[in-house]
Amino acid sequence: MDREKFIQQHIEMENFFSGGFVPKGNPQPDSSLSEDIETPSKLKQTADEGKAKAELEQIVKEAKDCRKCEIALSRLNSVPGEGSHRARIFFIGEAPGADEDALGRPFVGRAGQLLDKIIKAMGFERAEVFIGNILKCRPPENRTPKAEEIINCLPFLQRQIELINPDIIVALGAYAAQGLLDTTKPIGQLRGQFFDYYPGLGKKPIKLMATFHPAYLLRNYSPDNRRKVWEDMKKVVTELGLPVPEQTKND
Repeated sequence: MDREKFIQQHIEMENFFSGGFVPKGNPQPDSSLSEDIETPSKLKQTADEGKAKAELEQIVKEAKDCRKCEIALSRLNSVPGEGSHRARIFFIGEAPGADEDALGRPFVGRAGQLLDKIIKAMGFERAEVFIGNILKCRPPENRTPKAEEIINCLPFLQRQIELINPDIIVALGAYAAQGLLDTTKPIGQLRGQFFDYYPGLGKKPIKLMATFHPAYLLRNYSPDNRRKVWEDMKKVVTELGLPVPEQTKND
């Protein structure tokens, strides 16, 4: 890809997922506010907030101490996930990359910057959602996660989902969707529709929406792909009973 085309695509993605949309009704919340901001329409109350926060912090500690897989030997930091314990949306990707491994935070590289724009375009702040991955450690050279690594790491994520109990899970990319739904269907067949994810025996199912991973959008930019992701996210906002941001330019 030549430099001019790359720059143009970056500008178009920037406009589409940030400046191109505004929420109907109330203005955007101040990004400087903490995750505990009282925003009833976007954050939910948990039955026992203190217990949920404490148990989520325990998962962070356990993930940092985990040595079940060989990738624990090559990681710089585990990446347990971050966000609000009262989040209505839980975004889940595949695995940390180099930037995430360096900082110990999920989605902080180029794909993370695009995810931030998508979250903003939906009318949320990053601190109002929860963001994590199937794996808590970076596979060497960003290789595909091995089956045993997913098996070892998935319980951490399952516990986080159960504690946060989001209204909707957004699975970013094939590995996240396939791992959570226990299917081999490609992301092209999974995206754009809601599935039921069962967090545990006797637990109420959680709606799951699969969509393309932000890294896929960066690698395969096209108006059609960005439209598909935005259509998926509009369905999520609608399912939450919130106003759907409307496109104001770059139609």
